[in-house]
Amino acid sequence: MKRKITLKQIAKELDVSISTVSKSLRDSPEISEDTRLKVQAFAKLYNYKPNNIALSLKNRKTKTIAIIIPEIVHHFFATVISGIEQVAGENGYNVIICLSDESFDKEVINMEMLANGSIDGFIMSLSKETQSKGDFHHIIEVINQGMPVVMFDRVTNDILCDKVIIDDNRAAFDSVERLINNGFKKIAMITTVDYVSVGKLRTEGYLRALRANDVAVDENLILRIEDIDNCAEDIERFIAANKPDAVFAVNELFAVTAIKAAKKAGFDVPSDISVIGFTDGIISKYSSPSITTVSQDGIEMGGKAAKMLIQRLEMEDAEEEQEEHYRTEVIETHLVERESTTSLKKGNF
Repeated sequence: MKRKITLKQIAKELDVSISTVSKSLRDSPEISEDTRLKVQAFAKLYNYKPNNIALSLKNRKTKTIAIIIPEIVHHFFATVISGIEQVAGENGYNVIICLSDESFDKEVINMEMLANGSIDGFIMSLSKETQSKGDFHHIIEVINQGMPVVMFDRVTNDILCDKVIIDDNRAAFDSVERLINNGFKKIAMITTVDYVSVGKLRTEGYLRALRANDVAVDENLILRIEDIDNCAEDIERFIAANKPDAVFAVNELFAVTAIKAAKKAGFDVPSDISVIGFTDGIISKYSSPSITTVSQDGIEMGGKAAKMLIQRLEMEDAEEEQEEHYRTEVIETHLVERESTTSLKKGNF
């Protein structure tokens, strides 16, 4: 049995563009007869079967972008969508939003449903279950057929595509180091399980800051949450048992839950326990006390992702060259000091 082959592989083998392969297989008069016959013979030899993804991309443009996100209630994802829609609208593109609900199966179904000609390209953040499985076949298939994908926030190094991220490791390192420099000695961390990429990177930054400042790593001070929707009891037990003087949380839900848990255990925030979170959404601004947090600019992240995707969609020349040169844009972060941290030395926060 001959191996399956993709448009991208045919183009590479014959040293032509994906567009040339697609047009040759459709007998387009734009392509010379010699090239058409060569491409068709090669495709027949390897039993190539065209699919809807390739035909959709090369036959017509829908001027529509699909966004696939793990959840919509998270303030960060809402701001990313705003950034995408703003740039898409300025460039004449419409936007479809789909939720994976942290499910691998839903993520696959969404991509298969939309790649039948409904949209021109994807902007996505991986679901927790997809990262846990490490199965990215649905994304690889879309990219191999010539449809561009831009990942943001939750990304994987196993996929070659454009990406927009923040330096999660560095942002966590800087936050924890500033706590250390301000005299905190028992700094706890509330994070996700390690297969969630951003949680893993922020945990690595936390550990790196401790080691760089000769602070012993105490695994008892690290709480890894599996079920984010039902984390309150775990966090309450964690705070009551360990009595940290500071908490670094990888998202604002964990941060506000830590504040509630501290109060329930009889501690005052920030006099007894200072808390730093991540994201700087509505929860951080309006909780009591308001939360010192690492600010992720979701609007900028979404805008950059949309610009990268649209740039690929509208490039008409040098198609092979654009396939091989993917970019990773890094959005800068900064710390917003609020009421959940004690008065700190000038210049540290």
